[in-house]
Formats: sequence, C-alpha cells, structure tokens
Amino acid sequence: MADNFRHRQYIIQGVFLLLAIALIIPCFRLQLTEGTFQEKARSTAVGKITIYPARGLVTDRHHKLLVNNKAMYDLMVTYKEVKDIDTLKFCNLLGISVEEFEERLNKDFDRDFRFSRSKPFAFMKKIPIEMYARFQESMYEFPGFFAQLRNVRNYPYRVGAHVLGYLREVNRQEISVENSPYQRGDYIGVQGLEYAYEEELRGKKGAKYVLKNNLGRIEGAYKNGERDIPAESGMTLVTGMDGELQAYGEKLMRNKRGSVVAIEPKTGDILAMLSTPTYDPNLLTINKNRGHTWKYLVTDTLKPLFDRSIRAEYPPGSIFKTVMSLISMQEGIWSANRGFGCGGGYNYGGSRKLACHGHIYPSSVKVALQHSCNSYYCEMFRKNVDRYGYKNPYEGLDTLVSKLTKFGLGKKLNVDLYDEKKGNIPDAAYYNRIYSKEKGSWRSPTIISVSIGQGEVQMTTLQMANLAAIIANKGYYYQPHLAKYFVGEDRVKRVNQYPKHTVGVEEKYFQPVIDGMELAVLAGTAPRAKIKDIEVCGKTGTSENSGTDHSVFFAFAPKDDPKIAIAVFVENAGFGGTYAAPIASLMIEKYLKGDIDRDDPLTIAKEKRILDTDLLGAD
Repeated sequence: MADNFRHRQYIIQGVFLLLAIALIIPCFRLQLTEGTFQEKARSTAVGKITIYPARGLVTDRHHKLLVNNKAMYDLMVTYKEVKDIDTLKFCNLLGISVEEFEERLNKDFDRDFRFSRSKPFAFMKKIPIEMYARFQESMYEFPGFFAQLRNVRNYPYRVGAHVLGYLREVNRQEISVENSPYQRGDYIGVQGLEYAYEEELRGKKGAKYVLKNNLGRIEGAYKNGERDIPAESGMTLVTGMDGELQAYGEKLMRNKRGSVVAIEPKTGDILAMLSTPTYDPNLLTINKNRGHTWKYLVTDTLKPLFDRSIRAEYPPGSIFKTVMSLISMQEGIWSANRGFGCGGGYNYGGSRKLACHGHIYPSSVKVALQHSCNSYYCEMFRKNVDRYGYKNPYEGLDTLVSKLTKFGLGKKLNVDLYDEKKGNIPDAAYYNRIYSKEKGSWRSPTIISVSIGQGEVQMTTLQMANLAAIIANKGYYYQPHLAKYFVGEDRVKRVNQYPKHTVGVEEKYFQPVIDGMELAVLAGTAPRAKIKDIEVCGKTGTSENSGTDHSVFFAFAPKDDPKIAIAVFVENAGFGGTYAAPIASLMIEKYLKGDIDRDDPLTIAKEKRILDTDLLGAD
C-alpha cells in the first residue's frame, strides 16, 4: 500500500516537473532570446530626447546674414520623475520664486491637451547660455529636468521685418494635421520668407536615446548612441536682396509712411522691399517680452505690422502715363511725335475736366512725359476708349484693359510673400455696376481721371517698380521674387524658375518713353532725382488724396544698361518730386556706387533734408 502511494507520488511530482519545465523554457526563450521582450524591458529605462535642428539661415545676394540663430535652452520637465529636489536651490539658480516654480510645474493635466504627467513639457523657455551654464553644473540634483538646445532668430541688420517674417509656437490645428512634422512646443514661420519657405528652413528633428535610473536621472547614452538620429539643419536661403540697400532705404523712410521696392530688371530679383512705419524684427523673437511687444504693435495707430509694399493699393498718379504712351503707340492710336495743345487744362464740351500746370507745348510723347501734361494724356486716353465710337466706350476700355494686364496691372505678380494684393484696373463691367445696370450712363469723359492714374486705378508699390523694370527692359519682365536658391550641407536647391513675361509692345516704342523719363530728371518734373555721372530715367506722380496728396516716383538706371528699377510711394507728402524722387535717387546711388557721394555738398544736403523730415509728427 505504501509502495503504491509512493509510486503515485513520484508520478504526480514528475508531471508537475514536466509542466514546470514546459513553462520555464518558453519564458526563458521569450525573456532572454526574443528581441521584442528585450526591447520592451529596456524601454522602461530608456528615455528619448528630441534634438532640434538649427533653422536655416537667410542671407542677402552678397551672402551677408539677414537672419541667423542665437543658441538658447529650453528647460524641460517630466512631472512624474520630479522627486526630492531642493526647490530653493533650484529657484535661486534660475532666478524665480517658489510660487513661480509651483505654477510652472503644476499644470491642468486633466483638461489641457498640451501637458501630460508622463511626457516632457517646457518648464522654462529660452534660458540664456550664461544662466544655463550655472544651472547645468547642478542638473544631476534635479531628477525629471533636462535641457534642450533651441535656437531663436536674430536679425543683424535689424531691418526687413515685413519681408523676413517671424516665428511663433504651433497651435493645436497645425499639430493635428495628418503627418504633421510638428509637436507641442515647436515653432513655425509666420509671414514673410519664414512662412513662404517654412519647409526648407525648418530642417528635420533628430533623437537621442539615454539610459535613466529609477530616479529618472540620465546615466548615459543608450547602446553607445547607436540608435541616435542626428538632426538635419534647415537649408540656408540666399535671397536677391541687398542688405545695405534695405537698411539705407528704411533709414531714409524713417518718420514717413509709405513703401519702397527696388528690382534688378534683368532677373526680377527684389533688391529692397520695405514698408514704413516698421519695427525691429528682433522684438518678435521668442522671449518673455514678446506678448507685450505684440500687443503694442497691433494697437499702434501707425500700423507697423501692415506691409504697404504689397498690401496697400494706391492711385499711381502720373507714372501711369508711361504705360498709356506705350499701348497707344503700339495700337496705332497715337504717334511718338504727335503734339496736343494744353492751355492749362483739358476742356471738353465747354467745361474743363482736368487742370494742368504751366509748361511748354507738348509736341511729342517725350516732351509730354518730361512735363507731365495732363491734357495730352486725357486726349490720348479718350482716343483709346472711343476707338470703336463715342457711344461705344465699353469695347474700347476693355481692349485697353486687356493690354494693361499684360504689364502685370490689375493682377497679382505672385511674389513669394503672403497676401499680395492685385490692385485695380477698372473695366466696362466695373463702371456699368457703378453708374447703372444699363449701358449708356457713362462715356470716356466720365472716367477721364483714369488717364492720369487717378480715379479707380490702383497699383501696389511692387507693381509700380515692376513697371519701371519693364520699361528698363524694353518690353519684358521676370516674375519679381525674393528667393534665389537654397544651400544645404551637401546640396544646392534652386527654387522654381521664374517665368519671363512679354508685354506685347515692340521695342521701338519704348525709346520715346525712356527719353521722356530721362528729360523729366534732367529738365522736367524730377530734378531732385539727378545723380552725378549716372543717367537716371524717372517719372513723378502726385496721387490725389482727400488730405495731403501722396508723393510718387519710379525710375531706373543707368539708362543704357539698367541695373536697378525702383518705385517710391510716400503717403501725404505732396508732389512726387518733393520726397519720393530724392529718396529714389539716393537709393539708386547707394546701390550703383556703394555709397552716396560724401564729397558732394548737394548730395549731402539732399540726404540730410530727407533724414530730418518727419511726416508723422502730426499723427
């Protein structure tokens, strides 16, 4: 009996032993030989630190930095890992109070999507290097905290705010987009080139894997850094701008409201593009004063955030006469040597429609442009609109408009900036809506102010500068642009080829207009645009306004080999030759000579007058 019991006991023990072995073997295999479980076990002691790339730089055409990066640190924290730290010492190192420490650490984890107890979040952003150096020596005493190198933008020239743009923290919508490269706390370009070329400038984030002990302190690299992914810096954007010219233009336009655009005619490269009043772009870098600065800029009645170079739509005034001349000669409506009596204004039907200032008889297109005769261009405009008969101005106006649009008027030029406006070139349908739904309520005399760039005609300063480039090129333009190409660590990336546009006017018709613009500077309406040893071709405009008129001028130089085309619009500054023309001439000389002639007393006096003028004093 006892032997039988002992025999059964051995059998049962053997069965249990076999079952135990059957369980131990797969567990041994899973835990010690299967990579999945090994990795899972290790992950509990492995932390991932995001490595942020340096954002791409922005340079001018001479490779001088317009935007660079300034190294700073974000102090990150994982709430669950914060244990037994010396709070007072921590606060002293960072220069904050205990109350501020508690506020920064304790978030509304249950309701605020931006924060998690188990994931790192920013405890303090943009710590200067000096402060970080002091704190870093004691970092090991503060489990749960670690630093991430970040870069903030820096603007060496302190100019070009509207062109360059700025950064801000991404919002929830930008994070939630499918395959979004952004996560909480990332920065994104806003406005300007930062926005237009965000993809190229932002770079790609990397990752560093570290081993942590049970207190959350970093013990070293995981697998000697084998799994680390290096960050890929953003590409450097090389623009066609001239940083010195941009800075000089903003200096001349200080205490004035308006805009300036300068273009290299043969390429379409934008050399300078400014809007005033403006602001120092360094003010909107990510820092503790940013919120206060933003509020000030938004509420400022001078609207420094508004980019007048592409968003303000202005009546161009008499610079419009140049394009009217070109189209009229091309269409056979007017000849280069045709004269027309002025008599102090344009008369029609026994009443004066538009006044004109005293000048010699406008015997040709070039003389009419030299003295900017209003009567001459009123008659020219009417010949265009009435080409199919006085009672049928609709077809004539629409034919004229179709020619004007080829010059980039009334449509966007598609510059590489956000929110460019298209201006306005009114057609027959436009006037039918204004005057009546029925035809016959308006005729060419009704809209005669269009002939001199007034009335409903509107252009951006960019369009004005581009028109000057077209005349300089004698019939074509390249799409105006800021970006030339990108340079990476091992590659050069060209931006899209900018298209060439022809305007449908033969080259021979440009010479009378160019000669007239030269005469306007030498002995006409724009004597303040003269430059010693440089042949400047320009045209003034006075844009009528309910208050003080606006000062307008566009030009190119040198005459025979144009290297710069420029448009200047100064609001509420009076006649075009008073302020816009001298500003343009100073910028042309600066660009072509490297500086203005400091030995010429007339040039120095011209510059001093512009710099000393404050047209905002009454605001």
